[in-house]
Amino acid sequence: MDERDVRLLKAISDLGTGSPERLHEETDIPVSTIHYRLNNLREDGVIENDLYDLDHEALGLGVTVIVEVLADYEGPYEEFADELLAVEGVTEAFFTMGETDFVVLARLSSSDMVERLISDFEAIPEVERTNSTFTIATLRDEPRAPATYEIDTLIEELTD
Repeated sequence: MDERDVRLLKAISDLGTGSPERLHEETDIPVSTIHYRLNNLREDGVIENDLYDLDHEALGLGVTVIVEVLADYEGPYEEFADELLAVEGVTEAFFTMGETDFVVLARLSSSDMVERLISDFEAIPEVERTNSTFTIATLRDEPRAPATYEIDTLIEELTD
């Protein structure tokens, strides 16, 4: 990746769009160059999709719960993780080191759904216990990491 690629990725993150016209306005990179570079970034797996972001609160899934899962399982963690990922409402899951085996994020509509979520986790035989935290307010929910950096930092860290 070079500086132009990083500038494009930063603009996509800041604007929330991959529109070549909008990216041109933000970066002054020619639209034809933007098309070419976006295709290369897709082929390289840096850009994964063209999905629309959703406002979970407006959608009705405004209850965010962070669940620590302590488990006693045999075999690869991926096999056990598949059981966690099958629980409805799980939007993110992380395999971790330390006392907690997994950290799971869920977006739910109500406290009744939280109760169901925890029951579903505890119904998995390998789950020893869970520790749940309700979020009071979302301070940042940024799916695009480059939006949280200054452009100079990104260029310094990510370019060849």
